[in-house]
Formats: sequence, structure tokens, C-alpha cells
Amino acid sequence: MIKEIRILADHRIQYIADLRNQVLSERFRGRPVISAEITSSQAEAAATMCPTAAIDGESGSIDLGRCTFCNACAFMFPGVFRFSADYRIAASERSGLIVKPGQTGWSGFNGLAVRPVIRRLFRRALKLRQVSAGGDNSCEMELHAAGNVNFDMGRYGIEFVASPRHADGIVITGPVSENMADALEMTYRAVPSPRLIILCGTDAISGGLFAGSPAVKRDFIEKHHIDLYVPGNPAHPLTFITGIMDMLGI
Repeated sequence: MIKEIRILADHRIQYIADLRNQVLSERFRGRPVISAEITSSQAEAAATMCPTAAIDGESGSIDLGRCTFCNACAFMFPGVFRFSADYRIAASERSGLIVKPGQTGWSGFNGLAVRPVIRRLFRRALKLRQVSAGGDNSCEMELHAAGNVNFDMGRYGIEFVASPRHADGIVITGPVSENMADALEMTYRAVPSPRLIILCGTDAISGGLFAGSPAVKRDFIEKHHIDLYVPGNPAHPLTFITGIMDMLGI
């Protein structure tokens, strides 16, 4: 017991009490902020430089579903682009991931787009099966951290389970490689209805740097309804947890 008390005293309090208002390091790259004064030439130059075509060459808008948060646009035009430490950037619709010039705050989550059955059945307990569909283990590590003593998403009844037959939905990481396409479909079909799908990370949402590769097969993403988009490269645990909280209405 004395040993445990000493460890607790050394580590201090790790538990994050308020997951929605935690202050992260200024070095964290979260929601981008784009100047309303961006010029067409700046937008075009930034779009040409972007490795995943996340920046619109006409307006300068950034698609967080494609963005790798590499910060190259901010290095090129420091007065035009910057990444804030705001981690609350999950969306209920694919179009909600577009950040426009002059936009302040986050308005990407549309509660009306959430299927009513999700909040009715899973608001108090949500069990998820994570599927790494060709992922690089970065998002997978962050999802694992979401259940640790710091973030403790289990306080809301949100947990990962080993079997899809015990799950309410699946969380997909990775661009969905061809070798994982059938396994992903089989896992999804094993989840009892009404099942939900969460895409976690840039690779899962758009394919990221692997988009267009012959080794990637994204038929599953295109034919099924997606309930939650969690951007990031990798996605932060707080982005994932607060996104699910918004989806469940808690």
C-alpha cells in the first residue's frame, strides 16, 4: 500500500475531469484557422503544395478528412494558415469536415444527422470493435489510450470489445487495404443490428497518402453509411471521445 501511495504522489493526478475543455499544448495541431483575407494566389499555391489535396485551390478551405496536419501550409503562409489546439473536430457528416476561411470555432457536428436509434439504444453503453484495415498503428495506439487512466472513456460506458458479436459497431483505422477488405465486411456483418460505423483518422476517412493506391480497396466505405468521422493523423483520444459524446448526445 505504501508503494502505491508513493507512486500516486509522484505521478500526481492524471485523471482528466472535463474532457470537453482540456487545454492541450500549443504544439498540438488541431482545428485549422484560415484567414478570411486569403488571396486566390495563396490558396492555389497552398493547394499545389499539399501532399493529399486537402486544400481547395480556389477558396483555400481545408478538408480535415484529407489533411495530415503536416503544417506545411502554415510554414508557407504563416499569416494565413495556422493550427489551433482545439481537438473537438469530429463530424457526423463528411461535408462537416470542411474548414473555410474566416471560420471561428467548430460547427462540423450536425446532431440532426445522427440516427435516432443510436442515441436511444447506445447513450448509456456503447461497445465497439476496432478494425485496423491496413493501419500504421498510430491511430490504434491513440484509441488504446482513450481507455487509460487519463482519458477513461469507460466512465461513459464506451468500451472496446474483442468480438464483433458483442459489439454495437466498428471503429475503422487505416486506408482499407485490399487484403483487409473482405475481413472488414465480415466483421461488420457479425455486429448485431442496428450497427454503426466510425472512421478514425485521415487514412480511414479518405485514404490519406494512400488514396488511389492499387493496394487500397475502399468499396466498404463507399457503400455503407458512416455515423461518425474522427479526423487526425493520428486522431487524438480527446477528439475520438468527444466525437462519440456528441454522437450519443451526452
